[in-house]
Parts: sequence; structure tokens; C-alpha cells
Amino acid sequence: MPELPEVETTVRGLTTVLDGQVIARVAVNRADLRRPFPVDLAQALTGARVTGLSRRAKYGLIHTDRDRTMVFHLGMSGRWRIDPEDIGKHDHLVLETGDGRILALNDARRFGSVDLVDTPALDAWPQFAALGPEPLGEGLSVAHLKAAFKDRISAVKLLLLDQRIVAGLGNIYVCEALNRAHIHPERAGGKVSAKALTLLVPAIRDVLNESIAAGGSTLRDYARPSGELGYFAKDWRVYGREGEECACGGTVERVVQGGRSTFFCAKCQK
Repeated sequence: MPELPEVETTVRGLTTVLDGQVIARVAVNRADLRRPFPVDLAQALTGARVTGLSRRAKYGLIHTDRDRTMVFHLGMSGRWRIDPEDIGKHDHLVLETGDGRILALNDARRFGSVDLVDTPALDAWPQFAALGPEPLGEGLSVAHLKAAFKDRISAVKLLLLDQRIVAGLGNIYVCEALNRAHIHPERAGGKVSAKALTLLVPAIRDVLNESIAAGGSTLRDYARPSGELGYFAKDWRVYGREGEECACGGTVERVVQGGRSTFFCAKCQK
């Protein structure tokens, strides 16, 4: 599943083509993805000017001058294609700009989603209302995590995946950040010291920023809108490396937490 860096990379790629442009044509090529497309999507977007693009957690947002924002989620395999040579059977939504650029939302597995939200009401939209702070924003701090983890017996790995605590963090980058901060993923949140948290916050930011700079991590069908593949996977320190040597000389192990694989090194993560 595309995680925060992949969505951020997607939004930045779309910005180069969409920002400031008028959407001249909207083609909805099927009734639904994970849920139905908004019935008024084409009417709401045709003729609208894009006033900016942004990201919230793992959602991409395309804002327009009609105070309507199109919110998309890439699901398991979704990606945007810019100026494709042809429109394929999995290009379920197609936008054409006034200057003739084509953007196609391609989603073979159809686990993604597209919604229309009144821009002033975005913060209150149910999918956003309960989200925690952005990990790359000022809201993520040692004080915030200390308060969120206080007296919690749940594993720190699972707490970091709780979108109410931090918005947008996914399995890969939590594994990587915990390794950099030398924190065992099964440690109870309430037992993580303030000293460890001072390492964790920058570790989260660093691993996300490095992945964004590398274009994300290529998993299954993910690619940037340009068609290029993200290559941060080559820099994974623990994720997907069970049985391999950690940088500290230990061995990367794997356990299952909350139905997901967790990769870590017991030698340097305590």
C-alpha cells in the first residue's frame, strides 16, 4: 500500500501539472472504486480552477476555486499517470486540463477512493476529524508522544500506527524509525523514556523525508506520476530484511503485531 512518502511524492508530481490550471474535462469510467464516485464529480470539477494541492495523512487533496476539494486515496495499487499514451481499462478517472494535459487515476485493485468535500469543512470531514498531527509538522513533538503514550500498555509500534496519535505513518516507516531510534517495537508505549522519544521524533521525520527525496518505496504497482519507480527500498535498514545483518552487527528479526510484519534488531533495539 502506498504510504505517506508515496502520497506526498504523488501530490508534488500532480502539482507541476495541475496547480493553477482549469479542469476542462472529467471522465468517470466506472461507477466505483472502494466506494462509488461522487455523483456530481464531473459537474463539480469541469470548468473549475485548481487553487492548490496538498496531503493529509495518506490522502491527496486537489483544491478548486469552487470551494470543493477532491480527496483521493490510492488504496493498495492506485497511482496517477500523467499524459499516458492511451487510456487503459484501469484508468478509472481521467482529468484533462485547459492546456491539454491528461491525468489518469489508475487503480487495478480498486481499493482506492475519490470524494468531494466542501473545502471549509475539510477538518470536520469524518476521515480527517479524528486524525492526529502530521509527522512532518510541528504537531509531532516529544511532548505530544509523551502524552499520547502515558500509561499505555500497547506496544509502541502499534501506537505509532494509530492514526489518532500520528496521521499517515505506515508499517514500513514505523519499523525503520524505531530501528533508528533504538526502540524495541514490542516495548509498551508507557515504558518509552523521554530520552528515547527525543530520538524517535527526528527519526520519524528523517526516514520520511529521505523516502520522499527518493521518490518513495516501490511496492507492488506503485510508481510516481511520471512513471518512475521510487527507490528508497534499497535504503531500508530492517524492513523486509529478516535474517540479514543489521548495521550494528545483530540479525534482523520478524514478528507479527496487529496482523502486520514487524522487522527489528533485538541487539540495538531495547
